[in-house]
Amino acid sequence: MKNTFQVSDHKSRCPWCLGFEDYVTYHDKEWGVPVWDDQIHFEFLILESAQAGLSWATILKKREGYRKAFADFDYNVVAEFPESYVQELMQDPGIIRNVLKIRAAINNAKRFIEVQQEFGSFSKYIWSFVGDKPVKNRLSSMAEVQTTTIESDLLAKDLKKRGFKFLGSTTVYAHMQATGLYNDHLESCFRFSEV
Repeated sequence: MKNTFQVSDHKSRCPWCLGFEDYVTYHDKEWGVPVWDDQIHFEFLILESAQAGLSWATILKKREGYRKAFADFDYNVVAEFPESYVQELMQDPGIIRNVLKIRAAINNAKRFIEVQQEFGSFSKYIWSFVGDKPVKNRLSSMAEVQTTTIESDLLAKDLKKRGFKFLGSTTVYAHMQATGLYNDHLESCFRFSEV
């Protein structure tokens, strides 16, 4: 059944978020805001890798389930999850019950810590791919939005080389958009100038 939520504040928004209350809230408060905090980066990496093949709406609905199941996105705790907990998570309806994605999240926590040790923080590492400042794309329509960029290709390739899983270029670009490395709000959107 289609969600018929309507926004009544008359603000111009990116069309992808319209019609779903969770999307509008996510768009208005989080999407595209520059993130320098490693725990938030880790949260989005878990959620975006879980999304592969699914809609973002599905993931947003399960976000709190992920928060509970993945220790409030504490990568130090997640890196130590034993195989017995993987089996528990496979029974948890609050998350996507895909054993490969669950194991990837645990693996990625370990790789995440390795990146932190090498660069001082994951944030320093990831922001280096865009010259340490947000890229402001000046988009007038959704048709102009890319699914990958040269930078997301390079980052995805480097993450793969470092042993990360479920983070191809499209997923990595979604991460870069969500965490503000790219400002892909349409110029007509009220959030474009705010972020």
